Amino acid sequence: MVAGWALWQAPAPVRILVLLVSAVAVGTSVGTAFLFPVTTTDLTRFAILAVCAVIAIELTRHIERRRVYGHSSSVAYIDTKAVWSFAAVIVLPPVFATLMVVLTYVLSWTRVQHERPGGLVYRWTFSGATVLCGTQAAVAVLALGMHSYPGAPATAGLDGLADLGIIVLAATLRWGLNVALIMAAIALSKPNIQARELFSNFGEQMLEAGAMGLGLVAAAIVVANPFVMPGIVIAMVALHRGILVNQYQQASRTDAKTGLSTAGWWHDFAEQALVRARDHGSTLGLLIVDLDHFKRLNDTFGHPHGDRVLKAVAEELIAEIRNEDACGRWGGEEFVVVLPDVGDRTNLRNVAERIRRRIQSVVVEPPAHLTQTGDATVTASVGGAVFPSPAINSLDELLLAADTALYAAKNAGRNTVRLSGADQPAGPSQQPLPHRAEPPSATS
Repeated sequence: MVAGWALWQAPAPVRILVLLVSAVAVGTSVGTAFLFPVTTTDLTRFAILAVCAVIAIELTRHIERRRVYGHSSSVAYIDTKAVWSFAAVIVLPPVFATLMVVLTYVLSWTRVQHERPGGLVYRWTFSGATVLCGTQAAVAVLALGMHSYPGAPATAGLDGLADLGIIVLAATLRWGLNVALIMAAIALSKPNIQARELFSNFGEQMLEAGAMGLGLVAAAIVVANPFVMPGIVIAMVALHRGILVNQYQQASRTDAKTGLSTAGWWHDFAEQALVRARDHGSTLGLLIVDLDHFKRLNDTFGHPHGDRVLKAVAEELIAEIRNEDACGRWGGEEFVVVLPDVGDRTNLRNVAERIRRRIQSVVVEPPAHLTQTGDATVTASVGGAVFPSPAINSLDELLLAADTALYAAKNAGRNTVRLSGADQPAGPSQQPLPHRAEPPSATS
């Protein structure tokens, strides 16, 4: 039975990391378990937190299942179990803090995670082990720094501020260990993963920060007035519904095949950017990027290979543009790049040239049995236009001008750049614009 565990099919570095972290988690949990005596009050507080955790997980499990099914295995999964386990770290002896982590992870697995496609037990166990390691580190910080540990922070003057600072330090250490170990495991299991993909959902860590903040509130309430604890549960349910709405919004504006913006979203973004450019007297650049002979590539090497090419090109586009820009898929093998405040035509041409060269450098190996059947080189033709320009007063006219320039690039032999209006040979590329970290908000 042990020989059949999925862990043994994982890469050797992953196996070593999982086993090492699990051993450290067990060892440190046992080591801190008996550092502080357990009282009847501790048992009561643990029971209250445990009941609230069970109710919250049960009430939010359908929402969590939807989140889990939409989660990428290339990024860390974030939820709100930390509300209960971090509250336990603050007000309960270490043995109960450890038990709360185990309880919430077991509940989450049995009620949510076990139905996830590819939801391997060892991954969830490893995730729990990282939290246990962080929990024991937090216990050490709290025990050494708080005026009265375990217990709520002091309420008087500087003592209260000092305790709050210690709690923030403990929370940061707990979070940092968890995230670092999870990302290390993902990187070891996917050696070719790019850093920007690994950190692509780093903004969701605010959810973890919010959970720990609620955990601090729960810790204070369970000590002062446990009858108010249902309010924390209600807040948890409301928080989860807000998270799900945000996830659906993100999914609705993201192209599943490339990870870029959908046509509807980038069109709305471009409309708003054009209005701002008109109001502020600034410029707006627009590029249409079309992959050359993409149908032939699909026919020769198959659609799965074509999909990998689209994804690779999308990554190059994201790497080239700035935070304030937007990049989307128009359809098929065509992409659109929207560049607010681009400056003049020379700047737009330089961006277009760098994009063209990036795409030309893309290497996606075709299936081994098809390597001799044709040329797998990827190139692109790029057409662009700038607002304001003569006869360009709307987004439709800007798109038409860029599309016309794209056809000129195609007719000029492909793998080239053309801009609307009078065109000149491409000049030397300047330094790249700052890389974009995330898609800009549609309301920015």
